[in-house]
Amino acid sequence: MNRYLFSSESVTEGHPDKICDIISDSILDAIIARDRNARVACEVMVKNRHVIISGEISSSYIPNIKDITRNVIRDIGYNDKSSVFSSENADIRIYVSNQSPDIALGVDLSYESKNGSEKEIGAGDQGMVFGYACSDTPELMPLPIQLSHEICRRLSYARKRGEIPYLKPDGKSQVTVEYENDLPSRVAAVVVSAQHEETIELERLRKDIKDKIIMRSSLRDLVDAETKYFINPTGRFVVGGPQSDTGLSGRKIIVDTYGGAARHGGGSFSGKDPTKVDRSASYMARYVAKNVVASGVAKKCEVQISYAIGVANPISVYVKTDRTSQEDSLIVECINEVFDLRPEAILNCLNLRRPIYKQLASYGHIGRTDIDLSWEKTDRAEKIKTLFESKQ
Repeated sequence: MNRYLFSSESVTEGHPDKICDIISDSILDAIIARDRNARVACEVMVKNRHVIISGEISSSYIPNIKDITRNVIRDIGYNDKSSVFSSENADIRIYVSNQSPDIALGVDLSYESKNGSEKEIGAGDQGMVFGYACSDTPELMPLPIQLSHEICRRLSYARKRGEIPYLKPDGKSQVTVEYENDLPSRVAAVVVSAQHEETIELERLRKDIKDKIIMRSSLRDLVDAETKYFINPTGRFVVGGPQSDTGLSGRKIIVDTYGGAARHGGGSFSGKDPTKVDRSASYMARYVAKNVVASGVAKKCEVQISYAIGVANPISVYVKTDRTSQEDSLIVECINEVFDLRPEAILNCLNLRRPIYKQLASYGHIGRTDIDLSWEKTDRAEKIKTLFESKQ
């Protein structure tokens, strides 16, 4: 029997890096709601009371970025004026310029358009993206990352609803799943670190998190007598958020995707408008991989798509199924026939020119069941199955 352990982590919306992702995507949403063709690349850093917002924005509409930032910080839960970091005392600095005209040359009109093809945009940068799906869960996602996200969502829910009123916004989780013959069998270990008020006794916190978070989640059906629990293993987590760690947007790209079960491309997601293939093509690659697995032609599917800046058509499409299909090359042929992977086609297919991004900035861009996402549909699975069978 092939047996192994695999772990994935997630973080709450109050984690310093996630604060930055939410701010950057909130700015993007505010802009794209008024100017669907805006070009946005917004980066954020937080430390102590300082918030630095930088990047390139070319748009007919520029919102009040400081107000958006304060509202995000307030909504997350950093509202104590006496704290080092709060919505009231945040020192917000903005360093934003227009998108480079050299980049715009290739995005506004693709290489193909300049050489006689129909008018369309080109890829916003060179690079490769990955998408992945597997049969671990009904969402066709790796189980460890789904469980880790659920723990962090429940931490936030319990804090905001007063079920565990002494929790503070910062927190992390990590779940280790034991696999037997490539199928998840049990949860081997759970790690939770939750920021808390100074007066709370450690034993109460550990009991509350186990009883009210872990055992009310999907983990309860997968733990057993041998499962190990590490709840605030240092014994104290009072100082958190930007006071304890510097936050940067785009740093939690494995949390945003597949928890390390699959590879990730060269760029992150948050703060980027959908002409950036780092973001849009990653969503498309997930859509492709999920439909491949849903079709039944493979139990696992990792898709890589590569692009050149200013060029619409992909440079390459690659599929890896970890031997769950014997004919990966046929799957590539099916993908190229079923899906249009040019940037303009992706924007239209997934309806990406709309303000949907803030809700993705925490708890994963992939595999969500709480949001109706176009790239999570399996509406092309039957077509893939029929085409694949006709090629065999």
